[in-house]
Amino acid sequence: MEQSPLAPQMSGNVLFYKNPEPITPEHHGKLGVKQVAHPYAFVAGSHIIPVTVTEFAPAGLSYPVIFVGEDVKTPLAVMGLRTGDNLYIDANGDFRTDAYVPAFVRRYPFVYANDTESDRMILCVDRSADFVGEDYETPFFVDGKPSDYTNQAMQFCNDFETERQRTTSFMALLAELDLLDRREANFTPRNPDGSAGQPQKIADYWAVSEEKLAKLSPEKLTELRDNGALGQIYAHMNSLMGWDRLIAIAMDRAQRAPAANA
Repeated sequence: MEQSPLAPQMSGNVLFYKNPEPITPEHHGKLGVKQVAHPYAFVAGSHIIPVTVTEFAPAGLSYPVIFVGEDVKTPLAVMGLRTGDNLYIDANGDFRTDAYVPAFVRRYPFVYANDTESDRMILCVDRSADFVGEDYETPFFVDGKPSDYTNQAMQFCNDFETERQRTTSFMALLAELDLLDRREANFTPRNPDGSAGQPQKIADYWAVSEEKLAKLSPEKLTELRDNGALGQIYAHMNSLMGWDRLIAIAMDRAQRAPAANA
């Protein structure tokens, strides 16, 4: 089967992170972060971003939330129609002000890594981040101890890991109930004369089937409602209407490009 253009490109690495290092006072005691004009510029080259299950509702107001993968499926917010082209980051590297910023983005430059020897999670920082360096405004450490900023980052990453595990359980539930179907996102461009052009496939992905959901027993639907899963399912399903919004943004950008280059 042909690989979807939306398949995540994260093999062996974590998206965004080029040089993650376990953060220690010995190696990072003289480092910190500084304010930069465009803190989300690093997202511009990523058209899909992982989201957790509790983000389906807010993310779904801005993006289609889809599932990608075979044995293990990952929830993704779709921010572009082509690999490496994020339609929600402008030419200056700024997020659209009306768009939701996923936690996966907000935790950067920090991330947890597994220490297999000690069987624990270690907080790491991407040393290659543009806003990390010795000319900092906010230090990582104060008197050899984590600063308030670093402690807050650690708590955020702790919370993110909790949500990630919750998301894994949610995806396992969808698989157990066999609620997912393969879908295609398609786009029909317009010819110069206004007629419909040749349809183009944008993506292959997985989504909850409304038909399969409707076939669940009343008892199971009540259970899903009570544990909160049903609300997340509907948030995902409603988000799929965002494909039209995404296409409209892409068309608007394409129309503006010739004018900008004129």
